[in-house]
Amino acid sequence: MRICLISVEIFAWGKHGGFGRATRLIGRELAARGHEVFAIVPRRAEQGEVEQLDGMTVLGFPPNNPWAAARLARQANADIYHSCEPSFTTYIAMRAMPERRHMVTFRDPRNAVDWLMELARPSLNYLQVLHNCLFENNLLVRRCIKRMNAVYTIANYLGPKVQAIYGLAEPAIFLPTPMPIPARVEKASRPTVCYIARLDRRKRPQLFLDLAEKFPEVDFLVAGKSRNKAWEESLHRRYGHLENLKLLGFVDQFASDQHSEILSKSWVFVNTATREAMPNSILEATAHSCSILSYVDPDGFASNFGYHAAKDDFEAGLRWLLENDRWRERGEAAGAHTAATFELGRAMDLHEAAYRKLLACTPDARQQPDETDDLVSAQADGPRPSL
Repeated sequence: MRICLISVEIFAWGKHGGFGRATRLIGRELAARGHEVFAIVPRRAEQGEVEQLDGMTVLGFPPNNPWAAARLARQANADIYHSCEPSFTTYIAMRAMPERRHMVTFRDPRNAVDWLMELARPSLNYLQVLHNCLFENNLLVRRCIKRMNAVYTIANYLGPKVQAIYGLAEPAIFLPTPMPIPARVEKASRPTVCYIARLDRRKRPQLFLDLAEKFPEVDFLVAGKSRNKAWEESLHRRYGHLENLKLLGFVDQFASDQHSEILSKSWVFVNTATREAMPNSILEATAHSCSILSYVDPDGFASNFGYHAAKDDFEAGLRWLLENDRWRERGEAAGAHTAATFELGRAMDLHEAAYRKLLACTPDARQQPDETDDLVSAQADGPRPSL
């Protein structure tokens, strides 16, 4: 098959988010299985218009000219266009190649309340949040979701949410995020707790760092950086003196084994964010048999495999997990569940099955553009220079 992944980012060239991590992993595994794989993303610093990455061809368009993605969608000439979270590029690709199959996997569907929460604690600034909202959730994007051949999401509880946001006839279908399962996990002899995420305000990393002050007998590992350098530097000044705390900075999971080593030795993984969908980091942690201490509880991962700190009671939750080694039983149950549901080979089999099902079906009429799309068709169908 010839498959084109569409995303707002890919895990490379200085952009290292969850959407990009999933896009890169799926593309890499599809290429390893013999498929011809393309990815269309906004171009980042030092990224060329055409790049090779893990066996796939990455096509980048200027962030200030998303209409250029139409030419790239035609160049990919794919059988299937798979949006790994919808955006304006999703609409452009459907407009450019309406006769092909189009599907979307919602990784973080956001309603009005979610966007207001983003504005309350922006990762960078308010303008960045507004730009993201307009690019990922404008009227054209919302309308093209209803013309998709298939709509998926990465957690069971998100299916009805997608249905409600986009007015779909049925809930979005669960399609698990592919997750490598380590062959061996070796936990540290000393209690060890980790945080792997951006050090942005929305993630509330200070709540994790506060725990390091209250639990001097526990080792705390932090892997991540902030988009706001001043905020990150303030965290280093406030907590950097703690002897039981290691601030490791950004760790590239595609470049070394350090990311896996952190999770392998950790007893408990902590997520302090006020809003998440189904973060890759929770699945990565449970794949390494970590118990979960989290404010959010996607598909019951915190309540079933750790402690759900719904009242920001992280201190009480950590004490409870460490008492009588409760973390161990819950971590082992988490590992078993993740291996059974999200294991890399099984999840990729399900992706391939979804693609084959689409190709076996007659193209749905919902995909065809309607008359109101002609308002922007002249730009989307602009010049087609070769790459």
